[in-house]
Amino acid sequence: MSKFYSFDIVQNGGDVISTSSFEGKVILIINTASLCGFKEQIKEIEQIYNKYHQQGLEILVFPCNQFANNEPGTNEEIAKIYKEQFGLNLIIMNKVNVNGPDAIPLYEWIKIEKPGVLGFKGIKWNFEKFLVTKNGKVFKRYSSVKTPLSLSVDIERLLNQ
Repeated sequence: MSKFYSFDIVQNGGDVISTSSFEGKVILIINTASLCGFKEQIKEIEQIYNKYHQQGLEILVFPCNQFANNEPGTNEEIAKIYKEQFGLNLIIMNKVNVNGPDAIPLYEWIKIEKPGVLGFKGIKWNFEKFLVTKNGKVFKRYSSVKTPLSLSVDIERLLNQ
C-alpha cells in the first residue's frame, strides 16, 4: 500500500480523517489563501470538483498562512469566506503549515515524492497543486500559475486508468 494512505488530516471543524478513506480515488491537493492574487482559483476548485467528483476525484484544500500573511483568519473565518465569497461547498481542511518544522506530515511526504524545479523540496507559494493517482502515487506537481481547470486533461487521464 502507498504511504499516501497512512496520513491523518484534520477537516475544518476538527474531524480527523485518514487518507486511507480516499483509496481508489484521484486526489488533487492544493494549499490555498483567500487574500492571495491567485484567490480566484478557489472558484475553479469548486468547478472541477463538481465536474469530476462523481467519476472519482477528491480535492483536499489546505488553507495556509505561510506566504505573505495571505490567510490570517481562524479556521471558522476561513470556512465562511470560502463559502460566501467563493462559493466553495466542498470540505476544506484546517489551516496548516506546508513548509518548515511545523509542516503537516502529508506535505512533508508529497514534497519529497514530487520535488519542484531543480529539485526544490519546499512549497514556493499559495496554490501549488499535487495530483495523486488512484494507487496513491504522486503523479505531478503544478505551480501556482496552473489553474485547477487547466489540469482537466491530467485528471481525466488518471480517472480513466
